[in-house]
Amino acid sequence: MTAVADRPTASSPASCLVCRNCGAQYPLGAQHACFECFGPLEIGYDDAALARVTRADVEAGPHSIWRYAGLLPVGQSPETRVDSGTGMTPLIRADRLADELGFTAPVWIKDDSANPTHSFKDRVVSVAITAARELGFERIACASTGNLANSVAAHAARIGMPSIVFVPSDLEPAKIIQTAIYGGTLVGIEGSYDDVNRLCSQLAEEDEFENTGFVNVNVRPYYAEGSKTLGFEVAEQLGWRVPGQYVAPMASGSMLTKIHKAFKELVTAGLVPSSTWTVFGAQSAGCSPIATAFSSGSDTVLPVKPTGIAKSLNIGNPADGPYALDAVRSTGGAMAAVSDDEIREGIRLLARTTGVFAETAGGVTVAVLKKLVAEGRIDTSVETVVFNTGDGLKTIDAVTGARPTAVIPPTLKGMRDAGLL
Repeated sequence: MTAVADRPTASSPASCLVCRNCGAQYPLGAQHACFECFGPLEIGYDDAALARVTRADVEAGPHSIWRYAGLLPVGQSPETRVDSGTGMTPLIRADRLADELGFTAPVWIKDDSANPTHSFKDRVVSVAITAARELGFERIACASTGNLANSVAAHAARIGMPSIVFVPSDLEPAKIIQTAIYGGTLVGIEGSYDDVNRLCSQLAEEDEFENTGFVNVNVRPYYAEGSKTLGFEVAEQLGWRVPGQYVAPMASGSMLTKIHKAFKELVTAGLVPSSTWTVFGAQSAGCSPIATAFSSGSDTVLPVKPTGIAKSLNIGNPADGPYALDAVRSTGGAMAAVSDDEIREGIRLLARTTGVFAETAGGVTVAVLKKLVAEGRIDTSVETVVFNTGDGLKTIDAVTGARPTAVIPPTLKGMRDAGLL
């Protein structure tokens, strides 16, 4: 007996599941792969339903991602939403960063470290668990590089839903602690994220897991839509307009593509003026299969074995890699990868110019922004949004070695001797 409903709430603007490869359509439900070509599925929408959403509707909504419920596939009823207050995170004007890098146009930092578990994953998890509940699942699960594990465990604890999360056993200690503290089941896997994801895909087909919604496997089409709220918020926070360009980190590549999708849907819905924008992608040199494909002019993203300090981006076989390439190339953007030392410098650069302490993924994004400017591949006269996806306290080991400027006795002489007075 299946634990899954035929489809989520009937009032959703979502109309179907659509294969991103061949375009085949399926009814809404717990399905993530096309039966025709095995391509990934995403949510298709009724354009007329999207067009009925007004700015006033959004602005009258809650101070969270659910203000955009009319543009999402689930959660139209407040009773079904899993809402921990995720979203409406700061959009910080980074004038000192812009000046240092030579921008004449504004640069903004969309700082998602302000979410409840301090990463953008709260967005996708909030939507995914809402979908899982509407679909009839009784337990929630995920494969994670860390931030997703934190968020799944926290959201499940909030609503009293059992959770089981799977992570690489060598994950950063801070992320292990933050996941374990919520009391769910935490399983460390001896291997990379890709090994973890492979196991979860297998488990999702087992009878023992038929009541379990894996947020990034059988509920993935809904999960991925949560990233669109980053794009929705940026547009609203800019006064209902789309920035000229944005730079986003890439692990699977999904977030970058969903922000692009969000902007397109806002134009379709008439919520922002029609405009163009350019998309830029950032990866760590230790795991850069998408950026490598871009640099070589290839349409094929070849799997790699991840290394390096940016563990939250260490997905060696990125599911959305080809679609990230499409988004960047179709808008005239670019991709780049940066070393561990450049990532550390990116973290420090962002911190000392904006007061934002980013985790390693944010360091990747800022370092790539700097690199693209130096190489003349990004237009410094165009308004730019940079996405910081997590809190630096999650990856504190990446920047160990920081010391006080001076250690002195509690005297004026001590201040003078240290050159501080």
